[in-house]
Amino acid sequence: MDKFATDLLATLQGGSKAPLLAKAFKLVRSAADQGDAEAQNNLGLMYFNGAGVPQDKPAALKWFRLAADQGHAKAQFNLGGIYFNGDGAPYDKAEALKWFRLAAAQGNVNAQFNLGVMYFNGDGAPYDKVEALKWYRLAAAQGDVNAQFSLGGMYFNGDGAPYDKVEALKWYRLAAAQGNVKAQFNLGVMYYNGDGAPEDKKEALKWYRLAAAQGEVNAQYSFGLIYFNGDGAPLDKTEAFKWFRLAADQGHAKAQFILAGMYFNGDGAPEDKKEALKWYLLAAAQGDANAQNNLGGMYYNGDGAPQNKKEALKWFRLAAAQGQVNSQYNLGVMYFIGDGAPQNQKEALKWFRLAADQWDTRAQYNLGIMYLNGDGAPKDKNEAVKWFRLAEQGNKEA
Repeated sequence: MDKFATDLLATLQGGSKAPLLAKAFKLVRSAADQGDAEAQNNLGLMYFNGAGVPQDKPAALKWFRLAADQGHAKAQFNLGGIYFNGDGAPYDKAEALKWFRLAAAQGNVNAQFNLGVMYFNGDGAPYDKVEALKWYRLAAAQGDVNAQFSLGGMYFNGDGAPYDKVEALKWYRLAAAQGNVKAQFNLGVMYYNGDGAPEDKKEALKWYRLAAAQGEVNAQYSFGLIYFNGDGAPLDKTEAFKWFRLAADQGHAKAQFILAGMYFNGDGAPEDKKEALKWYLLAAAQGDANAQNNLGGMYYNGDGAPQNKKEALKWFRLAAAQGQVNSQYNLGVMYFIGDGAPQNQKEALKWFRLAADQWDTRAQYNLGIMYLNGDGAPKDKNEAVKWFRLAEQGNKEA
């Protein structure tokens, strides 16, 4: 809640300093009893954190209120936090708003940021992004890193502020310079794509690296892609593998999917289909349609997984329902010939049609055959010719 509390807690970590805290408590209590607002706030912190005295949140509330009633900004902020979180007092966001506003009016940067959040989200305050912008700007001008990041997002998206990517870049850079990992990642994206910043892949790499080194999962994934494709850095699949693995270990589905492919194909990783299966399953469980499709293929062909066409059908259906075109085509084949699914030409027609509408030339050709022969579809030579021509056109363009 306050630097004083942080310092006290750090001191408590050294057992030999505990007697000093007890002595400090007596001195602070004496000054607080005489009405010193700073001492009252600090006493509140000691009770709140159990520093030099047994933890007693009702006592903390009492001393914070005494200090706050004297206009002590940090105590007002601390009271706001207690009511906002319902930690030491009944959960009361209206009361939190009152105390945050009093503290913010005195320039308390943390209160200003909290007001920005409350107004932006309509959480304990009316939903009012103009008011949120005002408080974020005040906090950001004092160097609050989270307010700077929030302002960047508002200007980048035109959400509560004019759409202004130059202004977004300014605030993201200020936040990133203070180590804000999300701002560093966003800068990487902006420079990589030339979106709101000059396209500069060297600069993008710099910001991705900073964010990735702090464990930002999307930066780790993006960093991996840069090395995997050699786009913005030298092609280096060993380096790509390292960053994909870090992101995958944090549950990033796309990183898990790519990592699985690297193991499956022995591309930048030792060929290991058991490991590939593991990562495809993890990505597929998160709904990654491409991983679901590839699992279907592994089970269908018995390639890296036990052959199990019922399992293949399950994964193809999950992927196809998300629009994965290869799975839609594969389902069409399975239903058409009755291989791993009951033979059902109506169902085959449905899946071929969905794949064909996504310009899958195999599905377009199969539709042509079905309409030409009246096999699972009404016999219709004009419809057949249409699909044959689309397939031929697609093959020529490919």
